[in-house]
Amino acid sequence: MISTVERVIKQVGVVAALLLAVIAFNAYVPVQHNPLRPLSLNDPIGLATPLKLARLKGDTDQCYRLLDRAGVAYTALPEGSGTDRCPLKRPLTLDRSAYPYSVAPLKMTCAQTASLYVWEREVVAPAAEAILGEEVDRILSYGSFSCRNIAGASRLSEHGRANAIDIRGFRLADGRVIEVRQHWREDSELGEFLEEVHGGACQLFSVVLGPDYNAAHADHFHFDMGGASICR
Repeated sequence: MISTVERVIKQVGVVAALLLAVIAFNAYVPVQHNPLRPLSLNDPIGLATPLKLARLKGDTDQCYRLLDRAGVAYTALPEGSGTDRCPLKRPLTLDRSAYPYSVAPLKMTCAQTASLYVWEREVVAPAAEAILGEEVDRILSYGSFSCRNIAGASRLSEHGRANAIDIRGFRLADGRVIEVRQHWREDSELGEFLEEVHGGACQLFSVVLGPDYNAAHADHFHFDMGGASICR
């Protein structure tokens, strides 16, 4: 029979092996792929990025700290800001990010804002450079907070929680305008750019909807950090 001492030695050995495995994992797995390492909004997108961003939905204070470190300018709003029907939980207004928006200021949750910044920095900017050889000058939006139901449903939209944004297009530094309604699925570099930024958003947001989803999204992309998981 195995003595108590032998059992303890084996248990200690297992714990030590696990600790060494965790140390090795942290040392050698890149931060963007490592769910044990803290998030920076300036990290490249990796396998662990969606999980890390999703965690911010339950930790607004940490989310604010990450926005501060990334240099995102925002104004924190009081609890309950919104409307009587749509009171909001610790929303903010986005004052300055990587790009200006055609509708401003945007009122959003912190987690939504953090995901949007990563999308701007790690998806939009490199896609514009690689595909278009140009910088984005402005992001064209239909806005974020809107106290309303989902189209054709009785359930409150994530827009009613300030947890979504609708993107209708982009203006480039050379004056060209890219519109979802006109250029989605177009066999051109503009169409390729839209597919790239749509696909990149699926790595960051809980829900990404576009023209392929339904007619209500024929002219824009919808990004939100709600409880569902959809990329269409």
